[in-house]
Amino acid sequence: MKLLALLGIYMGIMAKAMWEGAVLAESDATVEVEGNQYFPPEAIRREFFKPSEAHTVCPWKGTASYYDVEVKSKRNAGAAWYYPEPKAAAKQIKGYVAFWKGVSVEK
Repeated sequence: MKLLALLGIYMGIMAKAMWEGAVLAESDATVEVEGNQYFPPEAIRREFFKPSEAHTVCPWKGTASYYDVEVKSKRNAGAAWYYPEPKAAAKQIKGYVAFWKGVSVEK
């Protein structure tokens, strides 16, 4: 377990992402990179996620794609991101989803 934590993989420690009172994602298999919890794709509640046209580029992770988060008709543009095809150094987060812009992540 300690080795996994050193690698940023938190098996068995439940993490939860919330916004506007809704649980957006919940998992005990997140990966931490640069202080962000990345949730496995199967852990997100897809009904709250809308594809975004936004993209950014990280020099070592690659090109990030974004989701807008929508809860109770409120939209938080670009509040979630993921790397569909990360560079080799970030392969452990392929497809995993992280949050910002007021989304609360607790573990």
